Amino acid sequence: MEDTRIVELYLNREESAIDETAKKYGSRLRTLSFGIVGDKETAEECENDTYMEAWNRIPPHEPRTYLYAFLARIARHISLNCCRANKRLKRHAVICELSTELEQCIPAPDDTECRLDDMAFSELVNGFLGTLTEEKRNVFLRRYWYMDSVAELSKRFSISESKVKVMLFRCREAFRTYLEKEGYML
Repeated sequence: MEDTRIVELYLNREESAIDETAKKYGSRLRTLSFGIVGDKETAEECENDTYMEAWNRIPPHEPRTYLYAFLARIARHISLNCCRANKRLKRHAVICELSTELEQCIPAPDDTECRLDDMAFSELVNGFLGTLTEEKRNVFLRRYWYMDSVAELSKRFSISESKVKVMLFRCREAFRTYLEKEGYML
């Protein structure tokens, strides 16, 4: 079923919207959650919570052209919150590691006046991703959005782990330079 039709089901408050969403995106959402929480049952709970949250957010949102991205963002936040709530040390360590890798690139001062506007920063990130080759973009997104390990990336893209590490390091450096050129002080 087309995304626009699924969104229409949500807007009309038809429960079949959840079934259609699960048919089309269930396995992808579960995989995303599993990559964060590291537990099959918890990932399934996160998937179900994602459907409930989507039900509550549509309307007012109408993600007709970006339904999977809308759902993935919800699933990712729910999974991260679940991970934090359960204090899973191993997964928490991975999240901290990834946060540490990117914190040198993304400006995030504590005072409210200096916080970046989410829309502007989102466009900036998309602009940066557009400058990368397809392979680098995919590796970068798989690492920092889906939280794949270096070993998983190496296997997925058939490249050595050292190449993955170097590629990620160079992408982070390029991201920092890109942000500085756009006027963001780090």
